[in-house]
Amino acid sequence: MTRPTWDETWLNVCEEMARRSTCTRRQVGAVVVGGNRLISSGYNGSPPLQPHCIDGACPRGRLTGALPEDYEKYPCIAVHAEANALLRAGRDAENAVLYCTDRPCPQCQNLIMAAGIFLVVWPELRLLIPIKFIQWFPQDEGLLK
Repeated sequence: MTRPTWDETWLNVCEEMARRSTCTRRQVGAVVVGGNRLISSGYNGSPPLQPHCIDGACPRGRLTGALPEDYEKYPCIAVHAEANALLRAGRDAENAVLYCTDRPCPQCQNLIMAAGIFLVVWPELRLLIPIKFIQWFPQDEGLLK
């Protein structure tokens, strides 16, 4: 029997959380972990008690094909997975690790730094890099430095 590593385990949990997403365009999951214990989890979807994208409530979710440049004309109603996980973690997010199914967007990157997360791990990131060493907004085609 081959036992998964902790990183594999938490990324698998993220994948399962992503399946709960109510977004019609992207399914993303995230977990906040401290000392290899689950602190909180999240997925992208509408705020509580609001209609869901899968129910036709999201202007962007009703679009087909490539998304238009004008975000204001077709806004997204979802709260991102990372934001949901951080909201649920509260102060317990400080010095914790955030795992997610995709690289965090610029808005979530700000939330991650503000929450005091120590490390972010997503599948395409092959190296575990502490937050203080990640250049979040690189100039070279969106690649990590």
